[in-house]
Amino acid sequence: MKLALFGATGPTGEELLAQALAADHELSAFARRPAAIAPRGRLRIVQGDTTRDATAVAEAVRGQDAVLSTLGVRNSLFPGELMQRSMANILPAMEAAGVKRIVLMSAFGVGASRHDAPLAPRLMYCTFLRAIFDDKEKAEERLRASSLDWTIVYPVLLTNGPRTGRYRAGERLELHGLPTISRADVAHFMLAETVSPRYLRKTVVLSY
Repeated sequence: MKLALFGATGPTGEELLAQALAADHELSAFARRPAAIAPRGRLRIVQGDTTRDATAVAEAVRGQDAVLSTLGVRNSLFPGELMQRSMANILPAMEAAGVKRIVLMSAFGVGASRHDAPLAPRLMYCTFLRAIFDDKEKAEERLRASSLDWTIVYPVLLTNGPRTGRYRAGERLELHGLPTISRADVAHFMLAETVSPRYLRKTVVLSY
C-alpha cells in the first residue's frame, strides 16, 4: 500500500515507519526535520509543519491509499492546539485527494474513555494531561464529523518495550492499576488495521 505518515519522527511514529517499510509498503513520511529520518527502502520524505503548511500536507497525502497519524506533543503539557490545527489541514487534504482511510493514534482517557480508566490514571488525565486530552478530543470531533473512513486508536500508557503481538484490542477493555502497552505493539496494530480494517468509524482501546 501507499501510506502517508504524520508524526514520523516521534517514538511511535519511528516504530510505525520501520514496520511499514519492513512490510514493503511505500511510505510518505511527513516531518519538520527531514534529517531526523534516515533514507531507506520505499520511503519519500515530505518536509513541513502539519499546523501551518497546508500545501506540504496535501503533497504528502496525494496519491496515497491511507493516512496514519501518531502526532503528539512529546514532553510538553501545553499542546498549543497541535491536534486541532493539524486535523484542520490533514482532513481537507484527504477529502480533496479522495483518500478515505485514516488511522489516528489518540490516547486512552480522551473523551468518554476517561470514565473506563482506573482511578490513578484517571486523576492524571483530569489534571496534568487535561489540556493535551482536550486538544485531542476536539480534533477527534472534527474527524468524526468528516466523511472519512476513520479509526481512532486509544493506547494506554506507552512504553518502549518490544513488539509482542500479544495485546488486547476492543472498543472497551477491562483495565486495572496502571495498564501499559509498547509503542511497537501500537504500531503493529495500526498497520494491521490499515491493511485489514476491523474498526471502521470506531475507537479501539489497546492494552496488555
